[in-house]
Formats: sequence, structure tokens, C-alpha cells
Amino acid sequence: MAAGRVIVVGSINVDLVLRLPRLPRPSETVSGGVLTRQHGGKGANQAVAAARAGARTFLIGAVGAADGQDSIDALAASGVDVTGVRRCDEPTGQAVVLVADHSGENQIGVAPGANGAVSVDLVDAALSGYDLGPDDVVVLSCELPGPPLLLAADLARRANARLVVNPAPADADHLELLSGAIATPNERELRVLAAAAGLAAQRGTAAADESAVALSGHTGGPVAVTLGARGALLAESGHAQHFAGHEVEVRDTTGAGDTLTGVLAAGLAEGHELRVALQRAVAAAALAVTREGARAGMPTAAEIDRLLAPG
Repeated sequence: MAAGRVIVVGSINVDLVLRLPRLPRPSETVSGGVLTRQHGGKGANQAVAAARAGARTFLIGAVGAADGQDSIDALAASGVDVTGVRRCDEPTGQAVVLVADHSGENQIGVAPGANGAVSVDLVDAALSGYDLGPDDVVVLSCELPGPPLLLAADLARRANARLVVNPAPADADHLELLSGAIATPNERELRVLAAAAGLAAQRGTAAADESAVALSGHTGGPVAVTLGARGALLAESGHAQHFAGHEVEVRDTTGAGDTLTGVLAAGLAEGHELRVALQRAVAAAALAVTREGARAGMPTAAEIDRLLAPG
């Protein structure tokens, strides 16, 4: 049987990345930075991660007609099908990313731009043209307006396609998107979603286990929580399982969560069981943080295999 496809409905941005000796505190200026311009956007990053991991990958989104060609070219060069990307009057979305030089931690602000022009009509036309089926995986990146995301989720469910939702930035409205989906929040996003659902949302590893299991019970789908260097935990069917991280030299954590989501989707499209797909996704995220930028360290399937190889 042929492998399924990964179809991402998500944002496309240009990242202005400022590496600093450390992240500034409120009202503080930190000098000595180095500024670079890179391709980004959570949806675009997730699509690139899936494509590099070997999946046939399609992206539905929008860029500016005047400034978006570079973004489209970069996606196509990474193996992403961009026929579902619309050019519009608004400028391509932009993100300002501050990265601490030693720890790799980051702070991010986003100007949506063309991402706000992704419409119900665009998503309906694109997804309807793909003739979705049970082997396909639809990934939703939440830097887009709510209505087209809700439609994409509904179309995926009708086609019995797998649905993966990265609820970032987290919002109470995302609970409807998560119904029956595989959710990939980080710990902070898990707390926001659990609180929105009226569930316990405390800090700490044990509390994360409890909150993830409770959120999974609420949504009716698995919850895969990204834990940074500690790996990930998977909550489903009333139980939580931990997936250990990998010891690597961290250069930049930007895009690590997107890598995990994209590679998880790629694994599911290849026919891997969820736990195997998540194990591969955790390894991919570890590799991604060893280089600067959201996409530079995103690994191929062969690189993931080497990291997971015994011995």
C-alpha cells in the first residue's frame, strides 16, 4: 500500500532572528546581537520537517504577492508541494525571534500579514482537490484564523484522515479543533488548554502527566506533550508514557516543536504506529536544535535512523 500524504494548513513567515548574549528582561536592552533573516512560520516549518523526513507533503497557506516568492521557492526546494499557497495583497507574515546565544532559548513575536488572509474558501478548494483518505495526515498550525482551521478539521474527520493539531499559540477556542485529533502542545500550552477545559493545570512533570491524560479524555484523542530536552510524553486511553530526550549540544531551540509535529505526521503517513512515530519525532527535534534557525537542523529520515540506531 502506498504511503499517505502530509497536508499542512498553516502559516508562512519570514523570521528576523536576533542572537543575543542572553534574553532581555522586561524594559531591558541587551546589546551585542547578530541579526539574520530566515524562512519560518509554524505551518511552513512543519511542512519542511515532514518533507525532509520523507513524506509527500503539501502546504495550504498564503504569502504576499509582492514579497512572497522567496518563501515559496524555499519551500519547493525542500520538497514541499506549494500549489495550495495563495499570493495575496497583504505582506508575507513576519516573526521577530530573540535567541539566547548560550542556552538556545527564544522569545518570538509575530505579525500575521498574509496568514490572516487564509480563508475558508481557500482551504475548502485546496483540501477538496486533494481527495483525502484514511492514509493521509492533515496538520493544523494555529497561527491562522479560526474558521478555515475548523473547516480543515471537519474535512479531515469526514475523510477519516488522521488529524494532528499543534495548538500554538494556545487558545481556549482550540478545544473544538482538538476533538478526536492528536494534539502536540508544549507544557505551557497544555496548562492553557487544560484550564480552558476546566481540568487541573498545575506545574511539574507529574502534573503534566495528569493534565495530559485529562485533556486526552476531554478531547477523545491522544495528547503528545513536548518537554524540551526531556523528550515528550504521550497520553492516550487513560495512561501516560514518557519518551526520553537525547543528549545533544543545543544551539537554537527555534523550530524544535515544529520539527516534532512535522516528523510525527510524516511517521503516521508512512504507516508507523503512533508511539513509533513519536519516538522518531523526539529524535528529530533533538537533531533540529543543534543548528541555528528553525529549519537548518531539520533532519532527513536517514539522520533520524542513525540517531535511533542501537549502540
